[in-house]
Amino acid sequence: MIIEVLVALVLGVVVYALLPRTKKEVLQTEDGWWGAGDPPETAEDDAIRPFKVETSDEELEDLRRRIDQTRPFPSLEDSQFNYGFNSHHLQKVVSYWRNEFDWKKQVEKLNKYPHFKTKIEGIDVHFLHVRPRDLPEGTAVVPLLMVHGWPGSFYEFYGMLPLLTEPANPGDIVFEVICPSLPGYGYSEAPHKKGFDSVCAARVFHKLMKRLGFSQFYAHGGDWGWLVTTNMAQLEPNTIKALHLNMAPPSKPNLPVVLSVMLGRWFPWLFGFTEHDVKRIFPYMKKVFGESLRESGYMHIQATKPDTAGRGLNDSPVGLAAYILEKFSTWTDPEFKNLEDGGLERKFSLEDLLTNVMIYWTTGSIISSMRFYKENLGSGLNKPHSKIPVCVPTALASFPNELLHTPKLWVKQKYHNLCSFTPMARGGHFAAMEEPEMMAADLRKFIMQLERGTK
Repeated sequence: MIIEVLVALVLGVVVYALLPRTKKEVLQTEDGWWGAGDPPETAEDDAIRPFKVETSDEELEDLRRRIDQTRPFPSLEDSQFNYGFNSHHLQKVVSYWRNEFDWKKQVEKLNKYPHFKTKIEGIDVHFLHVRPRDLPEGTAVVPLLMVHGWPGSFYEFYGMLPLLTEPANPGDIVFEVICPSLPGYGYSEAPHKKGFDSVCAARVFHKLMKRLGFSQFYAHGGDWGWLVTTNMAQLEPNTIKALHLNMAPPSKPNLPVVLSVMLGRWFPWLFGFTEHDVKRIFPYMKKVFGESLRESGYMHIQATKPDTAGRGLNDSPVGLAAYILEKFSTWTDPEFKNLEDGGLERKFSLEDLLTNVMIYWTTGSIISSMRFYKENLGSGLNKPHSKIPVCVPTALASFPNELLHTPKLWVKQKYHNLCSFTPMARGGHFAAMEEPEMMAADLRKFIMQLERGTK
């Protein structure tokens, strides 16, 4: 009898600990100035200007010259991608880039959708604004902000855009999509001053959406886009109607998380763990910390001395391609590191991969993109937003090969109004680019349920 009482007490403590405590707290922030020099005495120009991606023969000649001057270095025998980008396969990619890749054709593809720029807090912010056209009468249109991460760009969402803005079935919700480039990435101007972190980006994107006339909207993000959109929900929870994420790393450890780590392997049902959860997180130290450590060397560099490593990448197109494309291999599927070609073309085309690289190369934005790690991680992880829960309706599309796996229980510790948690059939870190149909379907289903009051 005593044993049963003790077991009941333990289970009661565990269940109580698993219940998230909602605190109505809003993230605080102040306006910044990220332009060169001092802010002007007059009001900032808030005009929205059309923008077009352009290239020139001189730009392409400079690229080819630099590629021709690269110095190859052999990979170790039987090393595949375990030491980084395999040199033998890199030569094949570079040869294709140098002799077959048509950047001018890809520029036309980039300009398929309308681009714009507007100045916010002293820097030019680039964004796509894709409005649905020729819609049947009565079709519901909802605004959606989509935010990318590193080493991606707004181009990650090109496969999703037609799926979101062109209804396939009568009664589908259709989206008016805004895809900004993070400041310092691609065609958005880099901040000229220290301190531009995810909260600053969130504030800037709120100003962008207000300037476009949206008082409320939905938001989607992965990688840094996860954090920026999360911060947006923390800053203005009444403005963000809902969040859709494909990445939600574990928040600061608390009692439910600690208990699940200690007991979840033996009592997975108690914590709602699936077979995939158990496979990904146990044994905890090896799976979470060991694998993360192997894939996070870039992060330590970028969070400490981004300008040093970045300078070499900014000068060498081959170095830049190797640095970026290696992530599209191992972050898509960790087993791809055992393939000599890194499995790159199993999920992506070289045209798409090199288009993303070219956005970094032609804008010279690799250093400023790397600085975002310094601003967010260089002073530690104990930032005010890390302690504030998110209370807006939230959905997570949980892709099986995401870098950090987060079980539903762990997600709920941060996102207290988790309405949807979808274990996806396949896919990794670059899910929007890798599996656009699956991502678009999950996003549409979630928002349709909210819009029609069926969540």
